[in-house]
Amino acid sequence: MNPFAKSLNEKISQSNSNILEMLSDTGKKMFLPKGILSQSAEAKEKAHKFNATIGIATSKNKPMYLECMYKKFHELEAEKIFPYAPPAGIPALRTMWAEKIRKENPSLNNNIISNPVVTHAITNGLSLVAKLFINPKDYIVLPDQFWGNYRLIFNVNIGGEIATYETFKDNSRYNIEGLLKTVRESGTRSKKVIVVLNFPNNPTGYSLTKEEAKQIADGLTEIAESGINIIAVSDDAYFGLFFEDSFQESMFSLLTGRSDKLLPIKIDGITKESFAWGLRVGFVTYGAAGTNNNAKEYLEVLETKTVGLLRGTISSCSHSGQSIALQMLQDPNYKKEQEYWNNIIKIRCNKVKEILNTKKYEDEFTPYPFNSGYFMCIKLHNVDSETLRLALLDKYGIGVISTNQTNIRIAFSCVEVEYLEELIALIYQCIKEIK
Repeated sequence: MNPFAKSLNEKISQSNSNILEMLSDTGKKMFLPKGILSQSAEAKEKAHKFNATIGIATSKNKPMYLECMYKKFHELEAEKIFPYAPPAGIPALRTMWAEKIRKENPSLNNNIISNPVVTHAITNGLSLVAKLFINPKDYIVLPDQFWGNYRLIFNVNIGGEIATYETFKDNSRYNIEGLLKTVRESGTRSKKVIVVLNFPNNPTGYSLTKEEAKQIADGLTEIAESGINIIAVSDDAYFGLFFEDSFQESMFSLLTGRSDKLLPIKIDGITKESFAWGLRVGFVTYGAAGTNNNAKEYLEVLETKTVGLLRGTISSCSHSGQSIALQMLQDPNYKKEQEYWNNIIKIRCNKVKEILNTKKYEDEFTPYPFNSGYFMCIKLHNVDSETLRLALLDKYGIGVISTNQTNIRIAFSCVEVEYLEELIALIYQCIKEIK
């Protein structure tokens, strides 16, 4: 093992040995090389005469660039677009995102969190965490209604075993008992388990109530204290799109600082919550496991290992995307504009509820609980979901997602409110035609 990796592992072991046990074989071997990047960082600070280190081209102390490309950006200076961004991300952006997390998750209280590491959006963040913490045959606990890409990230790419539980109990409330039972059983097999908490949930559009969130946090803490190492990953892709009585924070806030054997990880970004899908800017943030004693030491090591893995895969994330994200967070109109679009989606969500509450479609399908995010799902009673999906495309030009043999996902986020009733009615009509 590389001496740098050994040194990092020793720091973790001295501050919280449970975290070292949670790391995968890859995670234990990971480090950030003290090569070109660290030498360039030193040169940036001290090389006042000539800086001949990093591999970009400059002219008159500015990056070379093509005017035909630069003119597409109106407000960014060239040096905020064309050079490499630091592997961990633009420092000011990381600081602002950490402040944003604290402001929007008051339940964190004074618990220590790491400095967020910038990722190439949320899928990259999930992949980094998977490589750092999952060995082949380790268990990843998911609801049975989960985002399909999880299978590629955790199972196909890493070799982890996905263990699922029924998402809802009696189709009316979140199945907390099933979640905790699956975590306990999976963790008992190897004394380690990864649990993914995705709220608002994709595909169902469900977010926990405050009481459900508390019950899950307390239950996971109890399991961890029984001797099982838990890596609790909060996939907060749709953070902020909370409607009705749903818990308005990340599960990360309730899990940070709870147990030495429970490591909370928050994965989020501007993709969905700031309506900037193509900019591909995300973040990985670690929370203190147990008390804040020595947390700073192992959180810094986890940051370093994450940056090392970034360096060894994509090198660094888009500088222009990060620069735009930073300016967005600094813009006084940011929250106002975000809330405007959030409210539009909320109106659509409520409209779908209103339509389905009439019960006139219940002979053919039943909605799963939904109260947030972009989506909702219906359970079909009499036809196959893929058959329906294709018929809707071929006969009506309507696109929906088949998530399994009985379920259809509908994205109300991309249908104008005045067309939602027609959409639901046509789905119902198509089912009748198939029958």
